[in-house]
Amino acid sequence: MTVEDLWSIPRVGSPVPSPDGSRFVVTVTQWSMESNEAVTRLWLCSTDGKCAPRALTHAEASSGQPAWSPDGKRLLFVRKPGGKPDEKKKSGPKFPDQPQLFLLPLDGGEPERLTDLPFGAADARWFPDGKRIAFLCSVFADKPSTEEAARRKKEREDDPCKVHVSEDRIFRYWDHWLTDGRVHHLFAMDLDSREIMDLTPGWKRWFSPEEPYGQYRISPDGREIAFGACASDPPHDPWLWSVFTVGVPPVIRAGARAGRIRKIASPEFRDTSGPQYTPDGRWIIYGMSREFDFYADKTRLVALNRATGKHTVLTEAWDRSASGWGFSADSRTIYIRAEDRARSTLYALDIEAAVRAPKKNAPRPLVRQNTFGSPEIAGGKAFVSISSVNSPPEAAIIDLKSKRLRRATEFTKPGMKDIQLSAVEETHVTGAAGEPVQMWIFYPPGMKKPSGPLPAGKRLPLVHVIHGGPHGTFGDDWHWRWNAHAFAAPGYVVALVNFHGSTGWGQNFAASILGRWGDQPYFDITVATDMLIARGLVDPKRMAATGGSYGGYMAAWIASQTDRFSCIVNHAGVSDLQTQYGSDVTQGRQRSMGGEPWDRVEGMDRWNPMRHARGFKTPMLIVHGERDYRVPYGQGLEIYNVYKAMKLPARLVVYPEENHWILKPRTSRHWYGEVLGWLKKWIGRKR
Repeated sequence: MTVEDLWSIPRVGSPVPSPDGSRFVVTVTQWSMESNEAVTRLWLCSTDGKCAPRALTHAEASSGQPAWSPDGKRLLFVRKPGGKPDEKKKSGPKFPDQPQLFLLPLDGGEPERLTDLPFGAADARWFPDGKRIAFLCSVFADKPSTEEAARRKKEREDDPCKVHVSEDRIFRYWDHWLTDGRVHHLFAMDLDSREIMDLTPGWKRWFSPEEPYGQYRISPDGREIAFGACASDPPHDPWLWSVFTVGVPPVIRAGARAGRIRKIASPEFRDTSGPQYTPDGRWIIYGMSREFDFYADKTRLVALNRATGKHTVLTEAWDRSASGWGFSADSRTIYIRAEDRARSTLYALDIEAAVRAPKKNAPRPLVRQNTFGSPEIAGGKAFVSISSVNSPPEAAIIDLKSKRLRRATEFTKPGMKDIQLSAVEETHVTGAAGEPVQMWIFYPPGMKKPSGPLPAGKRLPLVHVIHGGPHGTFGDDWHWRWNAHAFAAPGYVVALVNFHGSTGWGQNFAASILGRWGDQPYFDITVATDMLIARGLVDPKRMAATGGSYGGYMAAWIASQTDRFSCIVNHAGVSDLQTQYGSDVTQGRQRSMGGEPWDRVEGMDRWNPMRHARGFKTPMLIVHGERDYRVPYGQGLEIYNVYKAMKLPARLVVYPEENHWILKPRTSRHWYGEVLGWLKKWIGRKR
């Protein structure tokens, strides 16, 4: 596996089924190393696999976010029209550089552009009558008209004074600022008249800053929309989220009076999200976390009886976290996706039984296999995206009656057929507190798991790849950015440890490292290393520790605690817990890091790599994106400068256009060149 292979393989999105489940649409993205850009197309596939996939959109412009009409005859999607702005409104769009809504008849014909909005449109959904659609549109909160949005957009583009001003605790997120006064509003369009109205004209709160897609649902009778959005007021301390509804007028027309917006989540719950209506309209099921300052707190499902207003927590006693859900056609069953010991499991929960006695009616596991996404339910089936450690994502279908899962597409098969992948072993070690800790081992291509110790002269270099979060997991899935097959390709053994703090092993396991980031995970990685050496598999004189984000923190912490590794790769890592206050989201710092700069600083310093810099000896590669607001790139500069001041071997690589992740093919090619080059220098040959 090479970096060129990684970027040549098509990237398949999540399947979107037709209302009857007989067909589905899936996005397929193809990247070009030459142009450094991607094109995403929509493909129509038959559920039974009897018809070959058919491309619905061309390869000249990217299309995405497909949505089926209730009768299954039309498809909404978004794409940028392209071309030059038509200021005189003759024929072309005024805003061709923004993603606009298009309507495609599936029985033949060209797609029709429906919108021409200054900041584009997103996440279109059909009302049940098939005559109206809803969508999200970005406007300015103080003057939310689209005309004002167009005026201010041009005014700001032309103004040579570029400035960000804020008095809020939350003022930027991931790689963009939140200080321009824009928010998303819900809009609706009548497809016959093409009239558009703002359903939330007075709304001044944010939808999720990650992406607006998937945050609202339309009620089965079309009279109401439920959505998740920011619930806190400036200065957003703490930053909280909740569930709201808005009424929809029977006729959509410009200037019509919008319905009232209500917060519907129970006042008992401070952090809620993801509302969905059951098909019969009786219930709204939403997600709830109790600990807003612990982002890995499990998501419980709550049922709101729309008639009585009663909220019932359905999954409080269940030691898993719901990360996607849908419903049976008869509204009796919730199908829940959750992480489960490095894999995904689809569970079923009887709504009525769980409402009556939540503790006695836990979700029942149906299918546990590889890693799959949130289920879309149609025609008695769950449509999901699935991948494994040895196979990139494809569309898959779970038959809810037989509990059988099968892959339904093969877009990646041609690109994978000539690639020799690593053999993969799953094992466990006894980690901190005597608890079992799961680990994946990737062997060099062509090598099988040895039956015993390798001869002393044949033992292999070891590369630890440490996951971020820290509350994440190395699942049985495919990774596009840190692909273990690419790391193993030069002849290395690659270890991926799901240390304490990882998700999928229950609430206590995930929360166990709060306030002591460097404690149990370091122990778990240490005993995993000892086990691999004791098995006679790896050469203890040629070992490397690599990681990104929290994984970069752990790589830096390892460097401060031991010199047993030959080199370190620290990508976008936290090197100083105090200066990590430059991050975009800082609530929960005391719980996660053990202290604050003004209180219990000794707890923060205990696990701060920079406070243990005296232990630095191991050569370190530091890699960072300049647009990284989650772990600002000053973290990388700081540890690099300390290394250089200590006259230690170090190399700094900064990408001005990348954020917390490496997202462009040419940058990725350079990144892999730097990382694998560093590994080759220090562990690629015997010393």
